Amino acid sequence: MNIRMVLLASAAAFAASTPVLAADAIVAAEPEPVEYVRVCDAYGTGYFYIPGTETCLKIEGYIRFQVDIGEEPLNGSVSNDSDWDARTRGQVQFTAKSDTEYGPLTGVIVMQFNADNASDQSAILDSAYLDIAGFRAGLFYSWWDDGLSGETDDIGSIVTLHNSIRYQYESGDFYAGISVDELEDGFYKTGEEPNNVGVAFGVGGTAGAFSYQVTGGWDFDNEDGAIRAMGTVEIGPGTLGLAAVYSSGPNSYYSAAEWAVAAEYAIKATDKLKITPGVQYYGDYYVTGDDFSDGDAWKVGLTVDYQIVDNFYAKASVQYLDPEDADDSTTGYFRLQRSF
Repeated sequence: MNIRMVLLASAAAFAASTPVLAADAIVAAEPEPVEYVRVCDAYGTGYFYIPGTETCLKIEGYIRFQVDIGEEPLNGSVSNDSDWDARTRGQVQFTAKSDTEYGPLTGVIVMQFNADNASDQSAILDSAYLDIAGFRAGLFYSWWDDGLSGETDDIGSIVTLHNSIRYQYESGDFYAGISVDELEDGFYKTGEEPNNVGVAFGVGGTAGAFSYQVTGGWDFDNEDGAIRAMGTVEIGPGTLGLAAVYSSGPNSYYSAAEWAVAAEYAIKATDKLKITPGVQYYGDYYVTGDDFSDGDAWKVGLTVDYQIVDNFYAKASVQYLDPEDADDSTTGYFRLQRSF
């Protein structure tokens, strides 16, 4: 065998023992670690950590369908004995909380979407405020928005949502606070402009089966104020609620009458059914103008709540109002609401 044959045989053997690489191998990149949402149980049910932060967030809200009925115009365009109006609402609330050296820092945003029909819709900021160490500032509902559990009582302000700043002390079953409120869309006497301020206070708490609240407010533009007391106590198969309110003159905190008393009894008929009859009497009922009238009024009503399944309930309410110096009226509504 000559040298040429030896070289060719050696080259063939080397090629057979060497793997063929047509191109560089493709190596898949290692996947990035995924940070799953963590439950935050420090502030109650429903909170979770915003990924990458120590802030806890809760998302909740409701969807509501309601049909209003009544003898009074409901939308300003029709008035007869068979007025009715269907409307739908969706509301979403975002609550963010995080720990600080002063205690939890809370931020709340509530968006509300209303539709009377396909062409009459609105989106509003229902609330937006920050809260820390008992101080709250922003757009939120005042203590005058609170009331008895039924729909008959009329013991609150015309408008209870204000840009306000307040401090509220809380200790166990007791709270007390004071607020400064911008009253731009409340009650105004002739010649007054919507540039008003008020100061309100709230004191309340619970003691066993009894709960109570005392609320007051002074309207500086109208130079009048109001004070209200209400309480509830569990008696028998239900809860008895009583309330009384006095106003020195029509103002943004209370303008329905010079004084009023209200009562209701919320009967827990079953685990899912609650029936609440109620009654209210107004002294010097407000009709129109800058002051209360000399006539009184009374109101009676019935509200029924039924829980269909968890987080889904139906409510029906009917109310009859009979003022001395104005026409009587019957109003009511039927509501379906799903909360989440």
